[in-house]
Amino acid sequence: MRWLWSFACGLVFSAGICVSGMVRPSKVLAFLDVTGDWDPSLMFVMGSAIVVYAIAWRLARARTTPWLGGAFPAPAPKTLDARLIGGAALFGVGWGLSGLCPGPMIISTVTMRYSLVALAGTIVGMYAYMLVDPKYGRVDEASAAPPPPGPADSAGAPGA
Repeated sequence: MRWLWSFACGLVFSAGICVSGMVRPSKVLAFLDVTGDWDPSLMFVMGSAIVVYAIAWRLARARTTPWLGGAFPAPAPKTLDARLIGGAALFGVGWGLSGLCPGPMIISTVTMRYSLVALAGTIVGMYAYMLVDPKYGRVDEASAAPPPPGPADSAGAPGA
């Protein structure tokens, strides 16, 4: 059942970015071109995503475990280090040069050939990072196994 919820979330996400035009690099690049022919329409897409996330975050904070099992991840560190700033800069440069961020890039591989090149570059970059930082991608077996559902945690859960 868990895979069905994951599939449904992915389907809603992909439909949303297709309808909004975020899979078209020309639309994304027009948004990034603040000194030229700027297209602010993607701000509404991002604003909508922030509103949905804020509501989901508020609901999730009231729970002790996620609806679909497992455990909530540990809080992220609140420090700005070179690794975070460097990664954000690389992501921004890649997004600006290609007009594609990872989600739309994967979806647009169906319709645009050059997005396959961008996807290949992303995969090469991910593997290169795994060579630099061997901790990347490891899963702690203790936190990966979902705990058995308790009566308070399974109440109101989708599919329960």
